[in-house]
Amino acid sequence: MNFSGKNILVVGGSSGIGLSLVETLNEHNASVYVISRSKPADFPQGIAHLQADVTGDLEAISGFLPEQLHGLVYSVGSINLKPFNRLTSEDFLNDYRLNVLGAAQIIQHALKPLKNAAGASVVLISSVAANTGLPYHASISAAKGAVQGLAISLAAELAGQKIRVNVVAPSLTDTPMAQNLLSSPEKRDASAKRHPLGKYGQPEDISKAIAFLLSDDSSWVTGQIIGVDGGLGKLKTA
Repeated sequence: MNFSGKNILVVGGSSGIGLSLVETLNEHNASVYVISRSKPADFPQGIAHLQADVTGDLEAISGFLPEQLHGLVYSVGSINLKPFNRLTSEDFLNDYRLNVLGAAQIIQHALKPLKNAAGASVVLISSVAANTGLPYHASISAAKGAVQGLAISLAAELAGQKIRVNVVAPSLTDTPMAQNLLSSPEKRDASAKRHPLGKYGQPEDISKAIAFLLSDDSSWVTGQIIGVDGGLGKLKTA
């Protein structure tokens, strides 16, 4: 993949999957723009960065983005795992604001430069839990299910303007956000065994799939929800 001459926005690009994607795009000559709440000290050189909270005021985004935007990735999410009877209305609303409204508002702000690029790609991040019943995931599953609905609707609405919209739906991935779920050898072993391929995900497993969807190699792919989940979403092996 070669992203020379391509401007790509990664929202939530300061850690985990987002940071892995930023590093991949940078290595393949993209001009990368990142929006995140913080900027890591070891951030790749030459990356344009805007410090912002996607649940707050986003007016600064319009002046931050280039005239043409060839790709947009919303790599912001949450892991809010609780028994259903302990979930509050605010839990559901917070997950929805972060995962769905944040994505919608970012895309709205970026719509003009996406249209200017004549062949842009938008990638949103869902979860295996949106399509596979997992206990304690009610709030995040509801939010990520809404992300998928948003993506499919936008894929149809924006197809005439040659803007593709797809979704990557990972399973458990070794990121800072998932550190409590992988905090001991026992937890890591149990998490690996839950996946048919016998391992949990690494950030680069997901970021490489996202990079493919951003690239010209996927120019005939839109409206798809692609599971990158070690087989958990579709396979029963025991």
